[in-house]
Amino acid sequence: MRGRQAVLLEPGKLELREVETEPGPGEIVLKVDLAMTCGTDLKTYRRGHPKLPMPTPLGHEFTGTVAAVGQGVTRFREGDEVLAAPSAPCGDCPPCVRGLENLCEHINGRTMAWGAFADYLRIPAHVVRRNVYPRPRGLDLRHAALLEPLSCVVAGVERLDLVGKDRVMVMGAGPIGLLYVSLLKRRGVQEVIVLGKRDQRLEAARKLGADQVWDLAEIEDPDTFVRDHVPEGLCTVVECVGRPEAWSQAMRWVRKGGEVLFYGGCAKGVEVPLDTHRVHYDALTLKGAFHFTPSDVRISLDLIVRRELDLDVLVSDVVPLSRVQEAIDRLLEGTAIKIGIGGAESAAPSGGTQ
Repeated sequence: MRGRQAVLLEPGKLELREVETEPGPGEIVLKVDLAMTCGTDLKTYRRGHPKLPMPTPLGHEFTGTVAAVGQGVTRFREGDEVLAAPSAPCGDCPPCVRGLENLCEHINGRTMAWGAFADYLRIPAHVVRRNVYPRPRGLDLRHAALLEPLSCVVAGVERLDLVGKDRVMVMGAGPIGLLYVSLLKRRGVQEVIVLGKRDQRLEAARKLGADQVWDLAEIEDPDTFVRDHVPEGLCTVVECVGRPEAWSQAMRWVRKGGEVLFYGGCAKGVEVPLDTHRVHYDALTLKGAFHFTPSDVRISLDLIVRRELDLDVLVSDVVPLSRVQEAIDRLLEGTAIKIGIGGAESAAPSGGTQ
């Protein structure tokens, strides 16, 4: 079947192309009901991606309706409404065998369901087997399309030791930081502080339950500001910025015995200074968080289906596929948090529900 797909020809140059999409053995093809913009899409649009050689399609957060099934597929049939994560572990490589399925050696742009800014999207067989689920009728398409980023955040929160933690800072008020706020409050953290920029995002943090919201644009010296407001330091800092200066700040601001979770990825080869004396004698715990496992996807699916999180505030707008460039431009300008991309002109719901 033929349909449109947004293809990045080179950084900053996006084009809608007609492409042929057919399922192979074990695969399915979805009519994309709604795809969601992501920070990875923006980074790739700006400067490319080492694992996505140009030209490359964009978009990997989505929900859709089965348009075709490949040979051997028995779980789904044409017309089924589904939500999915775009990747799945192989189960056989050394990290998978050790139970580290989020670090599967075979998860990359070539093995993922990549290119959801499109009319149709092919889902690889291994993803169909492990990370595609029926979509309950009436579930908001905007919520269903957030399964992947929520799974990433669930994976990060599961890595945290939140027992007795009374004050946690989330650095960054983008979509991922906002999801961390929501999950941390749900997990019972007494006080969640958000440090970020842009009024729309900071207001979203308040709506999601942040107890304090600090506007970085109004803070001249962040180190002094944090020290004055939290003299004893923070129990936990969740870094969702992806810049080396933020990594260093997170380590400075955590208190003795505290924990830092690094979610925001920096470019390959970037190094940050490490105060070894402080890490050792203050017994700090430093952790990285990357990707998700099928177990994290199932937890996220349950949260979405049970409507346990307020996800509406994350999605600023929904536009048809023909306006995908406009959506990217708005995100680059900082005037939106996330934007839904309708897979077809008729698939862009004005109210975001089905």
